[in-house]
Amino acid sequence: MTVASHPENIGIRAMDVYFPRKYVDQVELEKHDGVSTGKYTIGLGQEKMSFCDDREDIVSICMTVVSTFMKKFKLDYKNIGRLEVGTETIIDKSKSTKTFLMSLFKESGNFSIEGIDTTNACYGGTSALFNACQWVDSRAWDGRLALVVCGDIAVYASGNARPSGGAGVACMLVGPNAPLVLEFPFRGTFMEHVYDFYKPDLSSEFPTVDGPLSVVSYIRALDFAYRAYIDKIELAGVVNPSLLSLDYLVFHSPYTKQVVKAFARLIYNDFLRNPSDSQFADVPREFFNESRESSYTNKVLEKTFINISKPLFEKMTAPSLYLAKNIGNMYTASVFFGLASLLSASKPSELLGRRIGMFSYGSGSAASFYSFKVVGDISQIVKNLDLEARINDRICVSPNQFEEIMSHRENTHNSVAYKPVGDVSELFPETYYLESIDSMYRREYKQV
Repeated sequence: MTVASHPENIGIRAMDVYFPRKYVDQVELEKHDGVSTGKYTIGLGQEKMSFCDDREDIVSICMTVVSTFMKKFKLDYKNIGRLEVGTETIIDKSKSTKTFLMSLFKESGNFSIEGIDTTNACYGGTSALFNACQWVDSRAWDGRLALVVCGDIAVYASGNARPSGGAGVACMLVGPNAPLVLEFPFRGTFMEHVYDFYKPDLSSEFPTVDGPLSVVSYIRALDFAYRAYIDKIELAGVVNPSLLSLDYLVFHSPYTKQVVKAFARLIYNDFLRNPSDSQFADVPREFFNESRESSYTNKVLEKTFINISKPLFEKMTAPSLYLAKNIGNMYTASVFFGLASLLSASKPSELLGRRIGMFSYGSGSAASFYSFKVVGDISQIVKNLDLEARINDRICVSPNQFEEIMSHRENTHNSVAYKPVGDVSELFPETYYLESIDSMYRREYKQV
């Protein structure tokens, strides 16, 4: 018996994203809501927000991204041995979203596919990716490839939080000989119990959110995960590791202003690690003696490091925020939409050999800081993403229409024996959509 060689360069071989066609402009939403100019566009850092009407749910958007992904990259359904879904958008307390996706594999006759759903707020997609990579790296691997699907519909009740919504789903092909290699074992993980954002009311799509606690929890998790990552790359031989040990950095983006603060926080962590570095010559020394807990709410400290970090931020992270600004929060898919944005904003030759840091955060809380190394050609990925053309092929909906659609979605959530009313002709070509829900809550889907 011949023993196969151990797989090498495990990571992302291909990827694609899907987002709804309808969006609302944040400038117009500011006017409609009667808030101060810039509250959403400057305060949150958002420009446009994608959303779903009642024709799309978590199953339909996942079906859409998988079917278009397989077609774009000319992949055979028979060659998939694992399919795992990361999502917090739950439509059934028992039946996984992954099982719905198996309908796409029926024609191929491939029913031997491992994996189910992984759930913890915005972290589920990252956990699914880790699981897929570790499956390929294990003795359980059968030589086939894995699909990781992660996405959500982020919906908030009418009010201050609603402009931080969004919707989107990513699909990634995982296997050996990948151009985007997950760097084993460079990973820092932090988890703790906290009630910052959660969904205890199963009859509603809306979360329960403690806004100030959520911001602190995100930054706290970033601190610990980043320090653990830095410690690991130092053990591997990186001398004086810091943010500059990375070439690019992608964050989970609940809204892009939070990413600006998060990037600055890493500079602060580097300051604590090496305060004598010349870049910190003008930083007040009292910041070094600040307790970690009090530093979370110190606005002077935050502003100081935001100002210091601006040049690096523009180079390392700003290119990753294109989709976040134009779509909004996609929960589990957010960090991967950032990766797609970064890949699309750069020349493939410029990325070759570069290290891309990733920070994934999910409330409750779970977080990881990890990295990819670009070792191959990503030009086909970028071509198939075609982000700018797809972003420009959307339909702008007025704030009044947006509110009407959101109200209808809220009123029909968990409906039974229901026929959706959204206009199918306004969906992107080849989109899957919800046709009906029968008296036993069974959902039927069709494709445009």
